[in-house]
Amino acid sequence: MPTIQAKRCRMTVNASISLEPATVSAHSVWQKLAQRKLAVIGLVIMLICILGATLAPWITPFDPNEQHFDGLTIEGAPLPPGAVYWLGTDLLGRDLFSRLLFGAQTSLVIGVVANGVALLIGTLVGVTAGYFRGVVGAVLMRFTDLMMAFPALLLAICLAAIFSPSLWIVAMVIAFVNWVQTARVIFTQTSSLVERDYIAAVKTLGAGHVRILFRHILPHLVPTLIVWGTLGISTTVLLEATLSFLGVGVQPPTPSWGNIIFENQTYFQSAPWLVFIPGAAILALALGFNLVGDALRDILDPTQQGRD
Repeated sequence: MPTIQAKRCRMTVNASISLEPATVSAHSVWQKLAQRKLAVIGLVIMLICILGATLAPWITPFDPNEQHFDGLTIEGAPLPPGAVYWLGTDLLGRDLFSRLLFGAQTSLVIGVVANGVALLIGTLVGVTAGYFRGVVGAVLMRFTDLMMAFPALLLAICLAAIFSPSLWIVAMVIAFVNWVQTARVIFTQTSSLVERDYIAAVKTLGAGHVRILFRHILPHLVPTLIVWGTLGISTTVLLEATLSFLGVGVQPPTPSWGNIIFENQTYFQSAPWLVFIPGAAILALALGFNLVGDALRDILDPTQQGRD
């Protein structure tokens, strides 16, 4: 009789585990992405930006910081786009095309690093609060609410002004102000997953916290992290450009799309390409990641399809 009861208990547990949410294969995601025109456009934009940044040392005609004697007019004004300087020159006679490609390196490095750190912090806080709940969860989420109460841009400006601005400092500052949204979303999903029957089943089998978190909870958060990681890069790039434009981001002579606009803003009327071209690059990169992120959100979470 005890053996029959044990078998019935194990069958019930196995049935509960079978209710565990199914995962989506990477191949099917790529197939669905390829069927969406806007997603394909976003992927093309992303690929162009990534290839341009990666191959910048080999495809740029000039050093990004080199000041050319023939890079200015007789009056000392920047040169317009031409055969030698494809996108013209800036106020110091430097090649804008070369600075734009090397600036893409800066923007993408900060975007990936800052967004990766923000995802890591947000996931750690959200999973811990959603799984353990109680006092631990309450303290973590109240701290998250406190961080959300501060305007992200104002907080980033204050932190960047306190520390000596550099590429890595700017990345960490952006990560520190961008993790709260991820933490909120992960907390909600983790709280929902903890209530599922399959979690109760694996607890009945004696699984520890580490096994439950890494085997039965975190894998189901991967689609959400992919979506937020893709969308977050565009936000990070825009925030970095804003900080650099305000003078508290990446400092010259290191090229960044934001500080290129900042350095050349006085020539907005006489040499508009110095502002429009890097501005268009910022918008294009943000648009590309947003298009892909929106498509991934619809594919990986069909319940969000059609929502803003």
